[in-house]
Amino acid sequence: QVQLVESGGGSVQAGGSLRLSCAASANTWRYCMGWFRQGPGTEREGVAAIDDAGTTSYADSVKGRFTISKDNTKNTLNLQMNNLKPEDTAMYYCAAEYWTRCPYLTTNYNFWGQGTQVTVSS
Repeated sequence: QVQLVESGGGSVQAGGSLRLSCAASANTWRYCMGWFRQGPGTEREGVAAIDDAGTTSYADSVKGRFTISKDNTKNTLNLQMNNLKPEDTAMYYCAAEYWTRCPYLTTNYNFWGQGTQVTVSS
């Protein structure tokens, strides 16, 4: 089992950048991890994911703007978000699943953080 704690959310203007981090209580090398977001009245959606081999997946809406990375020496998952848009406004969640059954951008993860709010104003 692993506990996840997100940080780095905040309020920015459109075109700005934020870097989210997720601290894990266990060695991240054995986990597939992802970032998800959920806006008011919407379903939780996958934003970016990275598996144990370092292979990444992105939602079409964030390709070219967001970059996911995992630092297994610090047990940390990061999400660099550039050129933010108002439609990126949401609660962002970190998720982890054992590497043998990576869910990638689906929500079939067993371990979730509490979330960090990102607000982008126009």
